[in-house]
Amino acid sequence: MFKHIIDECLSLKLLGIRDAARVFELTQQNREMLAEWLPWVVDTHSVSDSERYIQSQLDVFARGTGISCGIVYQGEIAGCISLMDINQANRTASIGYWLASAYQGKGLMTRSCQALIEYSFTELGLNRIEIRAGVGNQKSRSIPVRLGFTEEGVIRQAERNGERYNDHVVYGILASEWTLSCGS
Repeated sequence: MFKHIIDECLSLKLLGIRDAARVFELTQQNREMLAEWLPWVVDTHSVSDSERYIQSQLDVFARGTGISCGIVYQGEIAGCISLMDINQANRTASIGYWLASAYQGKGLMTRSCQALIEYSFTELGLNRIEIRAGVGNQKSRSIPVRLGFTEEGVIRQAERNGERYNDHVVYGILASEWTLSCGS
């Protein structure tokens, strides 16, 4: 089981089926905020939907192509962060994340991303990490900027969300840049 302790209050842990109720609870509590940017929210109607998602991510983890974690703050899951599309041939991956509104503004996502990036470069030997965020999602976009990523461009209509499409800003960082910036 993957678990990464960041500090005495914050850690990342591989999501398990037993976490589905909490993930669904947070989804319900933050549905309006999350649905603006994350298309999966409209298809999440029950704990069993969260269970199916978590099982699919456990399968991805078993294949070695991703890691979906709960962000655990003071003993409670506060949101999720994933290392997705791990490509060992190209030594690349991307990071996606969301955080319940009650936990925002505490630096939790920045520190969670920092930990997952460090793990990606040092333990997995990756060379490039990408983060994509909706053009209008300033909270999400501030994370890669804060961590020293380079804004590389915009992918138009990158993701369908209901009846509309969201453009994504693409941010990237290389292992050599991370080493130079030390993730700060």
